[in-house]
Amino acid sequence: MTKKERYEAVLDYFRQEAGDVTTELDFGSVFQLLVAVVLSAQCTDKRVNLVTPALFQRFPDAATMAAADEAEVFEYVKSVSYPNAKAAHLVALARQLVERHGGEVPQDMNALLDLPGVGRKTANVIQSVAFGRATMAVDTHVFRVSHRLGLVPTTANTPLKVELQLVKHIPEADIPNAHHWLLLHGRYVCTSRKPHCDRCGLSPFCPSKVL
Repeated sequence: MTKKERYEAVLDYFRQEAGDVTTELDFGSVFQLLVAVVLSAQCTDKRVNLVTPALFQRFPDAATMAAADEAEVFEYVKSVSYPNAKAAHLVALARQLVERHGGEVPQDMNALLDLPGVGRKTANVIQSVAFGRATMAVDTHVFRVSHRLGLVPTTANTPLKVELQLVKHIPEADIPNAHHWLLLHGRYVCTSRKPHCDRCGLSPFCPSKVL
């Protein structure tokens, strides 16, 4: 199977079985999406969704969070991973949004990356989910599944290298969905410790399947 054939087979499967998908994080605005994505780093979406209702009720926008102190935000996010650092990042990014962007989340990639606590993966999620851009966020699930399916070579050993490989071979129209296809497949089927190859529709041509 050539690389082109492999990509076509994988994408055809997801188009038919998954269709249009989006993030499992709950949010009501672009700012709230940004906050949720920052909180989701090394933490489950399920845990984040338990935390954000009260957080967003108290801090619905950048202006209200910018006026808070880290200790107050910490009380709302203390059950997620690295709560001290994340509380500090949230307050700092909210203040930067107010000071430099009128309280709105910028669409520009460099402006997003300049925000405290926002790395390339987070910026790509915002660009894709909030602004409809063809960006590929690579988290641990996307990284793992891309390698297991043989979509990227072993030399693609960083998230950026995986991202560049995927956007090179996936049609632009599919990229916003493809991030979620690979992520959700990794979260529920192609899991880290014990992949469920027995119920995976991709196993017939997966080079990593466990018999």
